[in-house]
Amino acid sequence: MATTPAPPQAPPKPTWDPRRPVPPFPWLRPTIRIRLTLLYGGMFLIAGILLLSIIYLLAAQALNVGSELPFKIVEGKVTSEICNLPDQASPAEFNNAMNHCVNEQRQNALDNLLSRSLLALLGLAVIAFAFGYAMAGRVLSPLGRITRTARAVAGSDLSRRIELDGPDDELKELADTFDDMLERLQRAFTAQQRFVGNASHELRTPLAINRTLLEVHLSDPQAPPELQQLGKTLLATNERSEQLVEGLLLLARSDNQIVERGPVDLAEVAEQAIDQVRAEAAGKGVSIRGEQKPAVVQGNGVLLERIALNLVQNAVRYNVPEDGWVEVTTDVQHGQAVLVVANTGPVVPAYEIDNLFEPFRRLRTERTGSDKGVGLGLSIVRSVARAHGGHIYAQPREGGGLVMRVTLPI
Repeated sequence: MATTPAPPQAPPKPTWDPRRPVPPFPWLRPTIRIRLTLLYGGMFLIAGILLLSIIYLLAAQALNVGSELPFKIVEGKVTSEICNLPDQASPAEFNNAMNHCVNEQRQNALDNLLSRSLLALLGLAVIAFAFGYAMAGRVLSPLGRITRTARAVAGSDLSRRIELDGPDDELKELADTFDDMLERLQRAFTAQQRFVGNASHELRTPLAINRTLLEVHLSDPQAPPELQQLGKTLLATNERSEQLVEGLLLLARSDNQIVERGPVDLAEVAEQAIDQVRAEAAGKGVSIRGEQKPAVVQGNGVLLERIALNLVQNAVRYNVPEDGWVEVTTDVQHGQAVLVVANTGPVVPAYEIDNLFEPFRRLRTERTGSDKGVGLGLSIVRSVARAHGGHIYAQPREGGGLVMRVTLPI
């Protein structure tokens, strides 16, 4: 049994979602680090306010603001550079003036204590928030490492591992569990790729031999008509089996990583697909129109051509018997390359749109049983689009037919 070597690792795919808008202020995103910083700083601020209130109340109680002096002036002359005392007054008036002056000084002392304490609290709060932000970043740094590794894995690089060192805490346990999961995934994908390679060889070879033998027997002019008809039937069945095998292998490959990437113009891909289907469209009386504007993406040209070919073929084959048309357009919209294939055809209920993308599913039929294909066309289109970081949307067209819209990141 022939074996195929492990394919080379693919370059990382774009990890952004083209449908998700970029926030205007990304640093205001409520991350865990920001929330922990606010929690640490807020707790310190609340504790500081409580401590300041207690100190203020204790100081006010110790100074006895508003109480009378523990002494009284009976006779003699008292002068002060701070208090405005009367020169000639009765002892009672003089004592009242002294009480007012001392209480005012006590209140000024408390106000001065409060203002200086608030300034100190503000400075300490800034330091606390900065310290909390730094500590939160240090505590959450393993999570950032896990996130970066997950992004690399999302770019089809299953060889990456976190390998987190440090204390045996919950974060290290999470990282080790993630590494074990990646190890199992890599083994599963490697086994799947090996199976696809082996299946490609084991399934294609006997089908090719059968096709050759049938063609040789059909080329015999002395063969009876019954044998000729049987041979044609078997040859058509064999051809259908080959298409099914090719479709399944392509579906398996497109679900995995895109090994070879390069600049591909969707306009050229669409034009090639139109050229391949033009003869079939002419035989069915279907006209093909539309403008293909340049739309260059990074991807695999063979797989992207399969997207356009499958969509155009479906649009031609599932069309109206007379005066049908297919419109194929490519363009760049909102920073994305867009391929749109619209066609006339039977009315498609909106609730059956999702079923069209399932393998071996067709409109109002669940399994194969049509000579129009093997039921994998749209499944392959969706799989290839996802492998390139794109999406496909289907919408029923008013009056019958569908509008297929494929968006790919540039």
